[in-house]
Amino acid sequence: MQKSDGMNYAPEGKPQPVVRAGEFTFAAIALDHGHIYGMCNGLIGAGATLKWVYDPDPAKVAAFIAKYPNVKAAESEQQVLQDPEVRLIAAAAIPSERGALGLRAMEHGKDYFTDKTPFTSLEQLAAAKEMTSRTGLKYMVYYSERLHVESAIHAGRLVKDGAIGRVVQVIGTGPHRLNAPSRPDWFFSKAQYGGILCDIGSHQIEQFLYFSGCSDAKVVHSKVANYNNKMYPELEDYGDATLVGDNGATNYFRVDWLTPNGLGVWGDGRTIILGTEGYIELRKYIDVARTKDGNHLYLVNQEGEYHYELSGKVGFPFFGELILDCMNRTEIAMTQAHAFKAAELCLIAQRDAIRVE
Repeated sequence: MQKSDGMNYAPEGKPQPVVRAGEFTFAAIALDHGHIYGMCNGLIGAGATLKWVYDPDPAKVAAFIAKYPNVKAAESEQQVLQDPEVRLIAAAAIPSERGALGLRAMEHGKDYFTDKTPFTSLEQLAAAKEMTSRTGLKYMVYYSERLHVESAIHAGRLVKDGAIGRVVQVIGTGPHRLNAPSRPDWFFSKAQYGGILCDIGSHQIEQFLYFSGCSDAKVVHSKVANYNNKMYPELEDYGDATLVGDNGATNYFRVDWLTPNGLGVWGDGRTIILGTEGYIELRKYIDVARTKDGNHLYLVNQEGEYHYELSGKVGFPFFGELILDCMNRTEIAMTQAHAFKAAELCLIAQRDAIRVE
């Protein structure tokens, strides 16, 4: 699914099935964000079977079935949740509604896979922690800017292999094109989207924790602003934050809705990972003024300078790992603690942010 602003919500990679057809069944509920297509593509590519779709909006359901013609349209959420064949619920609800939907899914014995941001309040997070602890079920999160970007996946492998030594800092930029006319009303309601650091900032904090190997961090400073969109008073079009991890690594990230129309893609997302023996730069979606192809990785270490073009070469192992985790009750794809810690820190950064007027 390609939006008119050029944002590719549904990356597709070479299939890497880990199960046979019918061996792992999932369903899609709540189609409020286009990320649901990327989530489903990833699971299907890993061999999962998509059985049901439910959303109260018939137009959204019709568009979804056009993409996945073998899926059945459910008459209600309950019809999906009560189906014993369904192991996992994939959902991209309005952000403020994601937590409650996850609780309902787990109450019916289903693992839950939600779009980021997974929560808009610390109270929602606490309820999900209690539910996962009590049931042993999963509340997994689609942090797509790492999980569905081949250059980011390869960067993780290089870091784990020691290519740049100990990671001491991660810098992230997550600019997005606003394209306001295409956005739903909830996008401009802070109670529903949670704020910019809570929303797209969640990608950046998750990447910091992952690349640095932190299990916890402190938000040292954060700020938000609405610089250029005063007609939407609840929108924050800029945010940044500084964190210090429990292992001493530091993080700075900036997110915004200020991408100029002249850029060839929806956002010039970049990540710089500094280690004691080198550094990595990711140019995820474009290499500005050079090529509109994404997934460029630049590595400099004691051995030399390297440039990798990684589109179509790495794949997306998270989805197969998630399926196997659900079947085997393991935590290979992502630990529950990691998913929740990234969510917690983005909520704290949002709560404590200075508003720049």
